[in-house]
Amino acid sequence: MSKSFTSKFNGYAERVRRSLRDQPFMDKMLRAEATRIEPGFVEISVPVHQDILQPHGNVHGIIASAVADSAAGYAAQTLLPEGYDVVTVEYKINYMAPGIGERIIAVGQVIRAGRTLSICSADIYAESGSERTAFAHLVTTMMAVEDK
Repeated sequence: MSKSFTSKFNGYAERVRRSLRDQPFMDKMLRAEATRIEPGFVEISVPVHQDILQPHGNVHGIIASAVADSAAGYAAQTLLPEGYDVVTVEYKINYMAPGIGERIIAVGQVIRAGRTLSICSADIYAESGSERTAFAHLVTTMMAVEDK
């Protein structure tokens, strides 16, 4: 992680875990797990299974995109005070290789944290054993919103 950030809410890690569990798509279908949570940084791991593969046998791009968007969004959320969340304003993703492995890992981090908008990125890896191959990169803008 290249920058050092400080969270405005001591419960940021549990907030990320709870939010991930509360999303049936991420929790039940993808079985996503936040494996590392720090201020401005979140890593999410998803086991690869048949239901998320495209016909050529690699992870479907929309799955990689969803996990990357979540990792980047949660990285931004770690810096917000209690009672705030983030929504995605926009993102761009580049696919560089097929996502083939036992699991995919999205490593989200905040590049610049503003009062309302945060610029974030996520690198997406396919992992098998100890080998990790980058297969996509996402850049996004997140907006802080009050929880409702």
